Amino acid sequence: MSDPDAITIYSDYVCPFCYLGRQSLAEYQAERDTALEIDWRPFDLRAGKRNPDGTIDHSADDGKDEDYYDQARENVERLEERYDADLAQAIATDVDSRPAQAVSLHVKETEPYETWLAFDEAVFEALWTDGRDIGDAAVLRDCAETADIDPDIVDAVLGEGSAASVDRDALFADLDDRFVAAQRQGITGVPTFVYDDHAARGAVPPAQLRRLVEGA
Repeated sequence: MSDPDAITIYSDYVCPFCYLGRQSLAEYQAERDTALEIDWRPFDLRAGKRNPDGTIDHSADDGKDEDYYDQARENVERLEERYDADLAQAIATDVDSRPAQAVSLHVKETEPYETWLAFDEAVFEALWTDGRDIGDAAVLRDCAETADIDPDIVDAVLGEGSAASVDRDALFADLDDRFVAAQRQGITGVPTFVYDDHAARGAVPPAQLRRLVEGA
């Protein structure tokens, strides 16, 4: 049974609509007496384009041509105005969020909810407000500091530090397993909001999130 005080969100940090969807959720949350916790579920938009060494193969055919990206940019600009957001970029095709998702998952599993949420929001802000590369460990260290997390945990997760407190193989395997599980549950795009077995996909307006949660 789903938690009535939480809303599940499948998302990827490199998706501008995930960022904009969170702006919509913030508007809806502001209407509520009590905030819904976010049960974040990672979704890997770059999975089909990632080489074995972790680099992104931009020549891989993912069915998204220039027309797709032109339309996406138009939609981002429209929603940017709707949610009074000021994005540093409309699309982030050169950024790989896998490092950020791995650190976020570790934080989610080991820290209090409020700490994870602060890190999660810092990652979104770093990419979409500041235009920084969230695949860069230095950027993620800054996000960790913003959330009052020891930034060395970023190095431990990404294998760039001497700390041995993180089982990297298990963590990344868990991250991949969660992505596969999302696909098996019928998640095909992000953001997808799920509440009480009902779903809404995309950066939907606050009124639609209200209907999803409250049925009204």
